[in-house]
Amino acid sequence: MGDIESLPFLEAIRQVRTDRGKENVLYVHVTLVPYIRTAGELKTKPTQHSVKELRSIGIQPDILLCRSDRPLPKEIKAKIALFCNVTEDAVITARDVEQIYELPLVFHQEGLDDKIMESLNIWAGEPRLEPWSKIMEKWKNPVGEVTIAIVGKYVNLRESYKSLNEALTHGGIAHAVRVLHRYVDSEEVERQGAEALLKGADGILVPGGFGSRGVEGKIAAARYARENRIPFFGICLGMQVAVVEFARNVCGLAAATSRELDTESQCAVIDLMPDQRGIIEKGGTMRLGAYPCSLAEKSLARKAYGVPEVSERHRHRYEFNNEFREALSAKGLRITGLSPDGRLVEIVELQDHPWFLGCQFHPEFQSRPMAPHPLFRDFIGAAFTVSRRQAVS
Repeated sequence: MGDIESLPFLEAIRQVRTDRGKENVLYVHVTLVPYIRTAGELKTKPTQHSVKELRSIGIQPDILLCRSDRPLPKEIKAKIALFCNVTEDAVITARDVEQIYELPLVFHQEGLDDKIMESLNIWAGEPRLEPWSKIMEKWKNPVGEVTIAIVGKYVNLRESYKSLNEALTHGGIAHAVRVLHRYVDSEEVERQGAEALLKGADGILVPGGFGSRGVEGKIAAARYARENRIPFFGICLGMQVAVVEFARNVCGLAAATSRELDTESQCAVIDLMPDQRGIIEKGGTMRLGAYPCSLAEKSLARKAYGVPEVSERHRHRYEFNNEFREALSAKGLRITGLSPDGRLVEIVELQDHPWFLGCQFHPEFQSRPMAPHPLFRDFIGAAFTVSRRQAVS
């Protein structure tokens, strides 16, 4: 509350109750109840002022979700209820949790679901929270753990990889395995070498990105995973650097690169499509949204998905250069995912490797805690298998 930019939205929210009727609209306000360590007490003033600001523009909250690092005592809830003009059972503790998927269970314990139904005068059966309970049971009592090195150039901004982080967690839940994220700056890989920063990782993931900064570090990470037989997952640019690395160090194309990195290269194994090269406006060359992908039989991708064709979300500009398809395939790079017309390479894999896959699309966008994305599920499964073998040896 208090930002001028939000006023048009708050006014629209205020008007909804008039338009739809007060019996059909419920205002739930998320607010902060900080704990002041030096004073040893919870402070309700931020909540009181926030609700005052809301009421001044015509919105009276029905339920307060009070963010706190600890449960709110009854006397604190009573104080908030008194000064914010809500009933005491409408003051809900939204305490910090280790894992966000615990929130449905926490809110149920606080009675939030019952209060919402009571306020809206609706009825429902008992909530089916068993799936959430199973998720938390697996997360809190894992059968093991794996360390996944995430090699990117935005590692100092962890939220940049939020979808990836969650998809990795989902993959771990599928195997009751705790996934430990090791963030590795790809520019540091260029300076210190892959061995120094990636040793001990059970799996290596190279995410998407744009521009040339840190790309050589990502290429080095792909090489380290290939040569040391560490499960590797390359997404978007991660798939492209795996192709560049393979072309350079397996196929002998030392000058192999991406057109994004070198506009004058004669060996761009990653390039714009021929019909795009004359387009000046970059937006005209972007491939955005969902596209179908046909999967090769007996491939890692086909085994993971269990179906011959899938649809995945894309956001990229450069593609696998088909002029190099035959040369790279001859040396062992498997092209296992193609657009239905066979024109666009979507997935590449390596033969004779525990698990090495690069995809042009972004599978993390379709992963869910109760339905982990098949590629993340199998990637974590392969990493866990490798970690157990290492533990035995």
